[in-house]
Amino acid sequence: MSCEDELVVRVDNLSFSYGAKRNLCPKTLKSININAHKGQLIGIMGPNGCGKTTFMRCINKVLKPQEGAVYIDGKDIDKLKMMEIAKICANIPADVPDDFHLSVEEFVALGRYPYITGIWWEGEKDERLVREAMAAYQVTHLRDRKLGELSSGEKARVLLAKGAVQQPKILLADEPSAHLDLKFKLQVMQALKDLSRQGVTVITASHDINLVTKYCDLVIVISAGQILSYGPPAEIINEEIIRQVYDVEVTIIREGGEVYVIPLRPVDPERSKDEGPRPCEKGIIAD
Repeated sequence: MSCEDELVVRVDNLSFSYGAKRNLCPKTLKSININAHKGQLIGIMGPNGCGKTTFMRCINKVLKPQEGAVYIDGKDIDKLKMMEIAKICANIPADVPDDFHLSVEEFVALGRYPYITGIWWEGEKDERLVREAMAAYQVTHLRDRKLGELSSGEKARVLLAKGAVQQPKILLADEPSAHLDLKFKLQVMQALKDLSRQGVTVITASHDINLVTKYCDLVIVISAGQILSYGPPAEIINEEIIRQVYDVEVTIIREGGEVYVIPLRPVDPERSKDEGPRPCEKGIIAD
């Protein structure tokens, strides 16, 4: 089996509901199945509230599904301790609170927390990895600044450095380009692409369709908690799927193997009322 064929994450028939009486509540996620291989950059698209963030929180065991299972390297995460998962799965949240009173260097160093063997991680390797990560993401000059003092673009690079210093096999990035200007959006997505090409399996949720289609190897389209479509972006992104998911009419431009989505107008409410989303029958990412 080649590195590219190595199965890293398998989600098997996962369903999840919020609420005290979860078995009686409407499901946020319904029968989700995916296979994610080493070095893939996978984008998750869908409207607000469709279950993108919930899905990623089930992958890293922050949330426990009522049905189905998640396997990392063939191991059921339900049988793994959180510290074991933290050694192989890093998380990049959409944001961190401004009152998070740590310096940039201290925050990046938190990525080494899963590897602590004593009271602190002042080992030479940990310090070297922190320095290298800050240099790679161009935040060394910010090392003594507090997170709340940073711009959105600076904070995004710091979050990437923290994720990279963890040396994960899997990186989950929730809206990593949100609140950024165009230059930083491109830089962040390219950084995720670079990590995937280094062998990290990257799964990212995003509302920016054009960034997802430009950078991701595979796209999962989720609507109402179900996989509506999946596959390479050039194959699955079209006017109909965008209309079904976002209730927006668009024009699709295809050039040089890339897909560009231009929004036009909201769909006619009477039309959208008659046509609900049609979930993907298999719900499994093609190998």
